[in-house]
Order: sequence, then structure tokens, then C-alpha cells
Amino acid sequence: MILYELKCSKNHTFEAWFKDSSTYDEQAKCGDISCPVCSDTSIEKAIMAPRISSSTRKKGIEHEQPINKNTNSNNTNMLFNKDSNNKIAERIRESSEKIQKYIEENCENVGENFAEEARAIHYGETKKRNIYGEATHSEVSDLVEEDIPISSIPWKKNKIS
Repeated sequence: MILYELKCSKNHTFEAWFKDSSTYDEQAKCGDISCPVCSDTSIEKAIMAPRISSSTRKKGIEHEQPINKNTNSNNTNMLFNKDSNNKIAERIRESSEKIQKYIEENCENVGENFAEEARAIHYGETKKRNIYGEATHSEVSDLVEEDIPISSIPWKKNKIS
């Protein structure tokens, strides 16, 4: 799997996972990738900073530092603090809600039949359309093994009143 930072023609940036670089190339060429902000399908790879391994990261602890010309190795400021973590969490929650709303308004909910429907669309057995639904870990593994492009996203269950 490979993670790309992508950019639409309106300069919105977002990340997406692909099986490999040729999968990205194929999906981009067919217009199968769309911006989650504006639905633009004119997508290109954005410049990404490489992740450099360190002994700290290998232990599972990551420290992100701000890019600051005045920062030296003896005076390092952490990028995240409690207040900024709360702001970031709020932005992520708001973005997730917008994505969920967009999906609900523009895609067909096939529920627990997701794996079956995704497979039928992929193999041309039914009309091509955007769908969402639920799948077991086993079904997801099978779809990935068959090179069927799917994504997993966080989903807030609607409250029943």
C-alpha cells in the first residue's frame, strides 16, 4: 500500500491510499479519484515530505516539529500541545462529518451487501455507481486481494430518537 498526498485543480489537498503507484495512475486517468471537498476529478500528486526513520519512531513514538528557521537543536518546540490537539481533533471531526454527509447525499447505501455490490460493479455485472455500506474484515481482505478499489472511512452512527 502507498499513501499519496493529492491536490485537485482548485488546490484542495487530501491523502489517499493505493495498492501501488500504477493503481493510482489508472484511477486518476479514469477520473475515479475525486476531491472530498469539491468533488473535482482533476487530481494530481502533491509534493510530499519523506518520512525519515529514527530510533524514536522505530519505538512507535513520533515527535513532529514545526518548520521554523529560528529553531535549533538545543531549543526544540513541539508542534502539538493540548490546545492545538483539541483544535485539530475538532477540525478532523468536522471534516469527517462533511465527508459522511457528502457520501450519504451522493452515494447509494447498500448496507451489508457492500462486498457483493462492489464486486459486481468492478466486474461489470451491474451499472457503475458510487456505493457505501458495511463489510467484514474478511470481505475487505478479499476485495483488496482482487484489486477492487475500496476505502474505509470513520463513520458516525446516526442517533435513534
